[in-house]
Amino acid sequence: MNVWPKSSAQLKTNEQWIPGGVVSLNRKSEPNICFEKGRGSRVWDLEGNEYIDYQAGFAATFLGHNDPDVNAAVKAALNADTLLMSAGPTNLEGEFARVFCEAVTNADSMQITTTGSEATYHAIRIARAVTGRDHVIVMQGGYNGWHNDVACNVISRLSDVGERVSPGEYPYDALSSGIPAQHKALVHIVNYNDLESVEYVMERYPVACILLEPILQNIGIVKPRPGYLEGLRALCDRNGSLLIFDEVKTGFRHALGGYQQICGVLPDLSTFGKAVANGFPMGVIAGKKHYMDYFIHPDKEKRVLIAGTFNAHPLTTAAAIATVRKLASPAYDVYGHVNRLGQQLEDGLNGIFGKTGRPFHIARQGSAFCVYFMDHVPVDFHDVLRHHDFEYDKTYRLKLIEQGVFNFPLPIKQGSISFAHTEQDIAETLEKTQTIVAAL
Repeated sequence: MNVWPKSSAQLKTNEQWIPGGVVSLNRKSEPNICFEKGRGSRVWDLEGNEYIDYQAGFAATFLGHNDPDVNAAVKAALNADTLLMSAGPTNLEGEFARVFCEAVTNADSMQITTTGSEATYHAIRIARAVTGRDHVIVMQGGYNGWHNDVACNVISRLSDVGERVSPGEYPYDALSSGIPAQHKALVHIVNYNDLESVEYVMERYPVACILLEPILQNIGIVKPRPGYLEGLRALCDRNGSLLIFDEVKTGFRHALGGYQQICGVLPDLSTFGKAVANGFPMGVIAGKKHYMDYFIHPDKEKRVLIAGTFNAHPLTTAAAIATVRKLASPAYDVYGHVNRLGQQLEDGLNGIFGKTGRPFHIARQGSAFCVYFMDHVPVDFHDVLRHHDFEYDKTYRLKLIEQGVFNFPLPIKQGSISFAHTEQDIAETLEKTQTIVAAL
């Protein structure tokens, strides 16, 4: 029985004008629920059903839906008749650049894009311009955007990528058709936490950069082993390659200075998005001045183009300034609050699943979490493919949705706690989880 008839009707209406009915097909799921509004930690669908939300716009709304301080900043920009000129510098982009670079201490300078995918696109361009090389290393199970160099190997099937190899690399499992073979030949996919495979590729190809999420957060929460990120830094230094951290999901969610502040490993370039403007459309590329200045390099043959009419749109930039200021304010204690809630949720889930006799592991970094139905901490995507119970995970997520707890209904997708969540939200989530798990 379809319990979301209005959502189904909306999708069918959209399909008359939009292929697939959704403008970002990553948002399509089963069930397809159309959400009408959100406030704080809660969202409501077209049927009027209320949910505690852990999807959070794929982790973008870190402060919560329609945060009052962020919304106030956007309204103030509107009321001041702030406008999009696309000519000359603006005070808002300058102010945001200042507060951003003060927050991310490894960022000497930065540039603003409209999406995280654009930011990773520019980061690769800079790396190629700096090194004069074309080859790129990315991670199996990582997601770095939609463009040709990186649109591959996120949640691939084992039959598409093959069994584990080390040292070695995996075939380019494209997320899209229309990617030229020449692009695929320049991209080398290795398993996360596997330094030997990185070294293997570097010995065989002229590598411009390694691009990776410092924690893999598109297949749950897969953390770096001790020494792994340090090893990548050393390999890049030895090989003359750039190390790029894709912090579109980790940046600002785990620490004001990004995950690099936590791990102590400093990349040459970083990309940010999602939480940087609490869900307003913004991406950032930042890093060492020597590399960022390739955007204005005096030699035309080395200069990297960055352009975009809507880059640093005044409303988005006002939202970003308000977001970073709130995250930095001791009065709010954003990170302390979400970390306490994350620990409350982790402890509760451990208690619930520990009584089932079913293998499980709760992976968490601050406010981001994932329940793996396997008996150990996953170290890479092959580990997850081989040991995680995907069918149980899918059923578990669907039952939670039916009970008013929403996370994306696709196995191993990350859950996200926002600053707007409360201890009562977590307690209600655990109570409903207990009921569901007992029934399963």
